[in-house]
Amino acid sequence: MNVSRNWIQQYLNFDLPATVDLTAAIGAQLGAVEAVSETGARYAGAVIVNVVQCNKHENSDHLNVCLIDDGGVIADVERNADGHVQVVCGAPNVRAGLSVVWLPPGATVPESFDKDPFVLGSRALRGVTSHGMLASPRELALGDSHDGILEIHQEIAPGTAFVDAFGLNDTIIDVENKMFTHRPDCFGQLGVAREVAGILNKPFSSPEWYKAPAQLTTGEGLELAVNNDLTDEVPRFMAQAVKEIVVRPSPVWLQTLLSRVGIRPINNVVDVTNYMMMLTGQPLHAYDYDKVKALTKSEGASLTVRRPAKNETITLLNGKTITPRPEAIMIASGDHLIGIGGVMGGADTEVDDQTANIILECATFDMYSVRRTSMAHGLFTDAVTRNNKGQSPLQNDRIMAEAVRLLGEVSGASPAGEVFDLHTELPEAPGLQVSVEFINSRLGLTLTARQMIGLLANVEFEVYDMENTGQIFVKAPFWRTDIAIDEDIVEEVGRLYGFDKLPLVLPSKPVAPTLRDPLLALSNRLRNTLSRAGANEILTYSFVPGSLLEKAGQTSGQAFKISNAISPDLQYYRLSMAPSLLDKVRPNLKTGYDRFALYEFGKVHNLMHANDDSDGLPQEFDIAGLVWTTQDKQPAAGAAFYQVRRYLDQLAAAENLELVYKPIAELPDLPIVKPYQADRSAYVHIAGSDEFLGIIGEFTASTRAQFKLPLQTAGFEIDLVVLHKVYRPQSRYVPASRFPKIEQDLCLKVPAATTYRQVTDLIQGQIDAQDQMRITVEPLDIYQRQDDELHKQITVRLTAVSYAKTLTDAEVSRFLNEITKTATDQLKAERI
Repeated sequence: MNVSRNWIQQYLNFDLPATVDLTAAIGAQLGAVEAVSETGARYAGAVIVNVVQCNKHENSDHLNVCLIDDGGVIADVERNADGHVQVVCGAPNVRAGLSVVWLPPGATVPESFDKDPFVLGSRALRGVTSHGMLASPRELALGDSHDGILEIHQEIAPGTAFVDAFGLNDTIIDVENKMFTHRPDCFGQLGVAREVAGILNKPFSSPEWYKAPAQLTTGEGLELAVNNDLTDEVPRFMAQAVKEIVVRPSPVWLQTLLSRVGIRPINNVVDVTNYMMMLTGQPLHAYDYDKVKALTKSEGASLTVRRPAKNETITLLNGKTITPRPEAIMIASGDHLIGIGGVMGGADTEVDDQTANIILECATFDMYSVRRTSMAHGLFTDAVTRNNKGQSPLQNDRIMAEAVRLLGEVSGASPAGEVFDLHTELPEAPGLQVSVEFINSRLGLTLTARQMIGLLANVEFEVYDMENTGQIFVKAPFWRTDIAIDEDIVEEVGRLYGFDKLPLVLPSKPVAPTLRDPLLALSNRLRNTLSRAGANEILTYSFVPGSLLEKAGQTSGQAFKISNAISPDLQYYRLSMAPSLLDKVRPNLKTGYDRFALYEFGKVHNLMHANDDSDGLPQEFDIAGLVWTTQDKQPAAGAAFYQVRRYLDQLAAAENLELVYKPIAELPDLPIVKPYQADRSAYVHIAGSDEFLGIIGEFTASTRAQFKLPLQTAGFEIDLVVLHKVYRPQSRYVPASRFPKIEQDLCLKVPAATTYRQVTDLIQGQIDAQDQMRITVEPLDIYQRQDDELHKQITVRLTAVSYAKTLTDAEVSRFLNEITKTATDQLKAERI
């Protein structure tokens, strides 16, 4: 944002401080200053002169020999008896009686100042000496026009320095745009002037035309119809026809103002719209009325705010032809697009030198729609910069009235019809009652209500003391769209007072240690257990592409969709951990890892389980997931289900918990169940608790095919919050025995209907009866012969150690015999 020191000075009733102090104040209390530049040096030596005589050059059909009156201010230049200086000029508009800008010998052409400086001198042009030159707008760096010299139509004494006559001895302060993201009013010189007054603790008063609702002037002569089909995205749309326009170069004061802040002067109509935009931050646009009328194909012209039709195109002012995105805000005349709302106008209705009537538009467009359209088509204009910050619709009528008045001043135009003002209910800033103590406590200050009122009143807040209540009433002016809550007032008081003046006191900090997060502690313990078991931790995004959910048999319609996803491939929150884990199996297999386990601790979200106070947002679950796999060419001993169960059982043992596995058919139809094969999976809960802990099992054939997984692949997912609820810390210390241990394998042939758990429960009952031995059981194998469907063989390994003596094989064998006898009696088992 380029800020002109001289421009903002016009709206202040005090003299600005030195530039170094001004930029320091702006940088500390308004926005970061990126650069400071002086414009006066560019125009050093340029003076305003009168052309007192103009004759055709004897040796040229296009050159003129002129005598100019500079008031005698330029020294060391040849003059005639009357004190006039001779200059040869080829401009078609040069004539006697004209006031122009003279660049005398020794002056640098302003256009070349930043490039390869071109210094003028006295030289002969076809035999006639020319002292310097009479300058065109382009040579003065005031635009692209090089068709003639700059004409000055103001009464200015000959010899007046060009910089003094038009305020070109200026300082331009470039303030970083991002600092004003929430301050659309600061994208205009008027808003910056107000804020500068505030940070310098001076009162500011906006121009009269801007303060109160405008008295709009109507007229007659041109028919216009305006419709707004997008009231949600265009809350206010104003337009008026203006007649009897004379398009010509703008007055020099207007051209110089615009050029100083980086806007290229074009003509008086376009320059007025740009001037109002740079002054207030509100963009305007002018359409050629007669061109719009021709496109409307009716007696009058019409403007309609609507969406683009399918395959509809528009050629823009920059010459680019586009097919607008379907959600773009478009301005149309009949069935013809003539502009992109808030972004850029169309070439078909451009104001040019033949324009006699215009339609002036002043509208408020949805800033998010403007931003998306701008990004989609690569259109970045000064209007976009301001419209996508959210300009206040309450200022439109004031700006419209002032723009029409200014058009009359610079072009002779007058209103030619009614003012169309299509709008929804216009929002007003809320009145806030804020405690003085509330503000001081957050800033660490001791300001009085009077001081706070003074700071806010300086920038035109409506504010007064609510006596005997300790509160002040604050209402933001209509151009401040960022004031909504008490904390906004705190920020405003602190900024205007000066954040650098706040006391440097460290915040008080309690000496009590921070309590440990039990869920984090549980996750760390489980993480260590799985890592010791040989599993590898991974970390993936909690949001995934919809295609990944479909691969796992889940439906993206049940997932929470992110409207502003960081990537088109990351649009949905995952419903379970399985898709993320399975997606990483194939790449690791291809890298050469034949057998491994991957685990992750993370978040999943499910719209089917919304929080009571979520407003439709999904519930979030903390999940631990693991997947185990091995290449088909290297099969593991035993089914994949039992391979992955070893990890889960190890987790449970490490936490002193007992897990219960039940058929997956008992579960409702949940997304977490979809990837798992029903007859080779189970759902898990903790003994003594009916809460659903998680699921374990092998994956369906379609899931394996989608992810290109080996046949022996299985996984589990458990809910950490449920696990934490039932966890009871217990001492897990077991003293080591001084005596050696003995390992024995026990294989029991049991009826096919007997479950592995029945066998292990029976063995555990026998173990619990032993006082002098510590015995652990490890599953080895479950096997069913092809020729015997009535029985299966379950093999376990028992490890025994005594704390009193060295065990003998006979003692262990006696214990195994006791197990065998009990199993025979209770389970009809046979020892193999």
